[in-house]
Amino acid sequence: MKKFFLFIILAGTFLKADVNEIKVGIDEKLGRTLPLQSVLVTENGEYVKLGTILNKPTILLFVYYECPGLCTPLMSEVAAKINELDMIPGKDYQVVSVSIDHEEDYKLAAKKKVNYMNLVKKPMTDSSWYFLTGDSVTVNSLADAAGFKFIKEEDEFIHAGTLIMVSPKGVITRYLLGTSFLPFDVKMGLLEASEGRITPTVAKMLKFCFSYDRESKTYVLNVTRIAGTGIIFLAVVFVIIISVKSKKRKDAIG
Repeated sequence: MKKFFLFIILAGTFLKADVNEIKVGIDEKLGRTLPLQSVLVTENGEYVKLGTILNKPTILLFVYYECPGLCTPLMSEVAAKINELDMIPGKDYQVVSVSIDHEEDYKLAAKKKVNYMNLVKKPMTDSSWYFLTGDSVTVNSLADAAGFKFIKEEDEFIHAGTLIMVSPKGVITRYLLGTSFLPFDVKMGLLEASEGRITPTVAKMLKFCFSYDRESKTYVLNVTRIAGTGIIFLAVVFVIIISVKSKKRKDAIG
């Protein structure tokens, strides 16, 4: 019986370690203040501190501008949501895109900004949507503070798609996972950010039940992990039942 309990403990420890080891995906950092002293470069070639531009509710997204995968649909979706929201970009909120590729410069960022701004049918100013770049240390530090985990394989970056809602004080208040979002969810996220109200997401459940698939660049159901947890749960229930029956039998004999 002792060996059985030892197995349960070791298996549980293994599963916990597996969940905590995140190389690609979102490691939720709700309530954390971003490094506001981080210096980044705007699409106009100007050096700015992050804290100087985070002066209103912000949709923060980590991408890279020559991404062949989900960055394009993600930023196109953001442009679509700007059109759909009954909020004024640049006044009620802003969007900040940060390239995770330190080799990309502000000239490329400027070209990409033109492309996506053309998708927006509302009046936009330069401060409505920033396209930022930076050196590797700054970008990696910012991404890590936001819980955005990515790795580079050959010429591509493997990463997840998400919108991170940030308050005017630079505090992370909510995550919206994926590349497609309901206007209601985006608006609520911005309103919560304006109040500094933190809203838990399904990120922890996502990390446990799903694994990030590098080839499809999406989250897929981790059957092995779920099955392992189910087996441990059933084993614990079985031990409890046996223990209760054994105790009742002893009481009856006594």
